[in-house]
Amino acid sequence: MTTSEIQSLAGQLFVVGFPATTPTQAVVSAAAAGALGGVILFKRNIASDLIDVARLNADLAGAAGGHEPLLIAVDQEGGRVARIGPPAMKLPPMISLEASDDAFVEALAAAQSRQLRALGFTMNFAPVLDVHSNESNPIIGDRAFSRDATRAASRALAFAKGMRAGGLLSCGKHFPGHGDTSQDSHLDLPTVAHDRARLDDVELAPFRAAAPSGVDALMTAHVVYPALCSQPATLSRRIATELLRGELGFTGVLFSDDLEMKALSATMSYGQSAVRAIEAGCDALLVCSQEAAWHEAREAVAERASRDGAFRARCEEAKARFVAMRRRCAPTPITDAAQLSAHFGTDEQTALQARAWVAR
Repeated sequence: MTTSEIQSLAGQLFVVGFPATTPTQAVVSAAAAGALGGVILFKRNIASDLIDVARLNADLAGAAGGHEPLLIAVDQEGGRVARIGPPAMKLPPMISLEASDDAFVEALAAAQSRQLRALGFTMNFAPVLDVHSNESNPIIGDRAFSRDATRAASRALAFAKGMRAGGLLSCGKHFPGHGDTSQDSHLDLPTVAHDRARLDDVELAPFRAAAPSGVDALMTAHVVYPALCSQPATLSRRIATELLRGELGFTGVLFSDDLEMKALSATMSYGQSAVRAIEAGCDALLVCSQEAAWHEAREAVAERASRDGAFRARCEEAKARFVAMRRRCAPTPITDAAQLSAHFGTDEQTALQARAWVAR
């Protein structure tokens, strides 16, 4: 492969963030060169007028030109994890839906997803498949659908089914289970010290249900599970490949959580974690904030691929899986203000949102 082909291969494995309501020149240039897999938007990228969000997403999609479609993603779970405000639907924390029925959860997710699709998003990083098994968990808690593993799986998969009906790709998180940590992986490297039997019964149960369900993607946890491996799940081939694909039979795309989180970045470079995550079995890598971190990680992946045929083959496998998913859901933002507004504030959306908050 030529140097430019190696750079494109490496770049296609990354989903990146940027600092403002317009993309940086580096993001635009990488997309135009076919050397970027996707972008993720946060509150800092979301204008108060949603037509501006749709036009931003149209510009991002257009920058990719004749290359593979970009993933345009957002975290819009509900509760405290919501990047887009009114007139988009405001959902309560997912634990509020614990006692609801799956049909309602599916309808709620479909309605929300149709709004996100109109804005040009192709993936919502949802649903949470973690089990709310630790009341002092600082990062998951009420983001989970239930305290019971079976119910958590059922509600989360109903949410994913609704997302699919609304035209959006789903990503279950955080494999193999972040619900019983007492630390936030944004700040520290947590450990879940349960034995394998307990992991099977609780943490792994929703993912075992999700693996054959058609969920489009899963996201790893930057968490150590000593009963499975001494390495964080994101960097563990035992967990990300042997367990997830071998034992659970998952065939979708595997995302890393953000490589900038301190659980990894406190002890290794972005380049090291990127290479190790790809080796472990991740297909797409999140670098959500710093442009320098993304560049460092991408260059490390490209350098390793240029000199290691086995690693290059792993990158090509990852790219093929990631691209195949993106082709199923290319961005289609509605950039006419009147047409876009018709997708917000409908009677159905209002009724579903009100019912969701009553359930709380």
